[in-house]
Amino acid sequence: MVNSYSKNYQVIVVGAGHAGCEAALASARMGCSTLLLTIGLDTIAQMSCNPSIGGLAKGHLVHEIDAMGGEMGLNIDATGIQFRRLNTRKGPAVRAARAQADRMAYSARMKYVIEQEELLDLKQGMVDDLLVEKGRVVGLETREGIGFYGEAVVLTTGTFMRGLIHIGLNNYAGGRAGELSAEGLSGSLKRLGFRIGRLKTGTPARLSARSIDFSKLERQPGDQQIKPFSFVTDKIEREQVDCFVAETNEKTHQIIRESLDRSPLYSGVIEGVGPRYCPSIEDKVVRFPDKNSHQSFLEPEGMRGSEMYPSGLSTSLPPDVQLAYFRSMVGFERVEIMRPGYAIEYDFVEPMQLRASLETRAVAGLFHAGQINGTSGYEEAAGQGLLAGINAARRCQGRDPVIIGRDEGYLGVMVDDLVTQPTTDPYRMFTSRAEYRLLLREDNADQRLTELGRKIGLVGDTRWEKYLKKQEQVVAASQIIKNKSITPSDRQVVEDLDLGELKSGVSLELLLKRPEINIAQLEAVCPELSEFSRQALEQVEIAVKYEGYIKRQLEQVERFREQEEIKLPADIDYMKIPSISTEVREKLINIKPISLGQASRIQGVTPAAIAVIHIYLRKQNYA
Repeated sequence: MVNSYSKNYQVIVVGAGHAGCEAALASARMGCSTLLLTIGLDTIAQMSCNPSIGGLAKGHLVHEIDAMGGEMGLNIDATGIQFRRLNTRKGPAVRAARAQADRMAYSARMKYVIEQEELLDLKQGMVDDLLVEKGRVVGLETREGIGFYGEAVVLTTGTFMRGLIHIGLNNYAGGRAGELSAEGLSGSLKRLGFRIGRLKTGTPARLSARSIDFSKLERQPGDQQIKPFSFVTDKIEREQVDCFVAETNEKTHQIIRESLDRSPLYSGVIEGVGPRYCPSIEDKVVRFPDKNSHQSFLEPEGMRGSEMYPSGLSTSLPPDVQLAYFRSMVGFERVEIMRPGYAIEYDFVEPMQLRASLETRAVAGLFHAGQINGTSGYEEAAGQGLLAGINAARRCQGRDPVIIGRDEGYLGVMVDDLVTQPTTDPYRMFTSRAEYRLLLREDNADQRLTELGRKIGLVGDTRWEKYLKKQEQVVAASQIIKNKSITPSDRQVVEDLDLGELKSGVSLELLLKRPEINIAQLEAVCPELSEFSRQALEQVEIAVKYEGYIKRQLEQVERFREQEEIKLPADIDYMKIPSISTEVREKLINIKPISLGQASRIQGVTPAAIAVIHIYLRKQNYA
């Protein structure tokens, strides 16, 4: 029997991981009464695996979340203990930010932010069943028998749905090590007609810092000049730490090879598909037999604890094997394992059953975000959570959903990929997935998405004023370098910039186009530029140096938008369209693309079929 809770909500978010936190905060900040329901109140925004935020393409997602008014960028800025810029020698499209977090501090701060949000209630409970009436979700029931009712529900279940932990040939139910799994929700979703799949992920052992000889390892410091994740953070104040580089060796690999019969991965015990781009150490040894060593970055989990995270060494081998192969590595001869590594299998719901708003097609008002959609990574989860929370709130408010295009953000690329492409292994964001990545840089995420965040009610006055000031500075600095010129009579400047024999005047803008000259050098000869922020000057420099490439990509976007603007009616009958195959017809009926462009990205839908559909739309006066 369901005992109804005395208070009804507009939006209910299930799960308080990175997706759930962003979803709940977005909903509440947009004015909706919101409930965030989690199995454990002490594991809010838990970093279950790597204690870090950002990285290649993932840093782009964090900047976009921040630009729209999300919390992840602010949270890592407040709790980061080592910041690094990646790919700094490459072009601006693939430069990315990454930071180690104090894992406990990260979780504690996010919990505090959630508890202070006026329209947001945080409660503990495990969801067993969804309550659906006439094809629309109306609430949910917890294992404790409490019924919570709301107008929209966002599921962000992480690895908890029928989670099964593997350590060697032993396994047990759990959503994470030491935590319960959610056993009832998968069955509820199946009864509602959803297609459920099974995936696998893993994590390495945690090592005691006291037992490691760091003098034998390569030290890896962070950046001296730290660039924050959030566009509103002025300076990182926290104490910073070093990471270290370790390596496996042939002895390590031999220990692993001799123990494969005790690996659930190679003995057939694990059924779920693991992440292709983050294989376990036993998988690396088997798949790359010619490699004599594999690198691992040894990363602290916090300022006050002694746990160290050895990245790249996730495993499901037995604890005794884990200890043996670690002790075969240089610097780890006397290492002690504080927590063994493990693999975990869990259920996910195939995301092609979602609309581009992340609302399910089968049940109105039900949204999915994070690992329930077959993705991996905190950043991917947070991005989906933000969008799901926004659209759940807008549904309650009777407004159209917010859908970000592939040409507008990595958030849009990710969601479009999920709803149009089959999930064969955990989805991870890469810069290569974004065809317009020169336009979708970290540095201009605010220019792309802050106005949208302001429009939907997530960007407050302080952030908005800072954004407008930066935009004004970009315009002003651009005008200065266009109008100011260096002439042959400016001999000291010509010499300082190593311009050789200058025969006529040249603008600072033309000088900046030269690969050997940067904006910092121009500041030295043009003091007016020093009045502007580093962020504004960075925008000016990129715009000038990559002007031709940016122009070409903008032209590509215009061609892309032509198909995106041809909308497919919700009631279109694909059975009436001649000359398309049964396979194409079935995919279009199942996925229900919203535009001709989205239809063209569905696997198996051919260019010929798109041409036929376009002709049909014209004949029916749809296009």
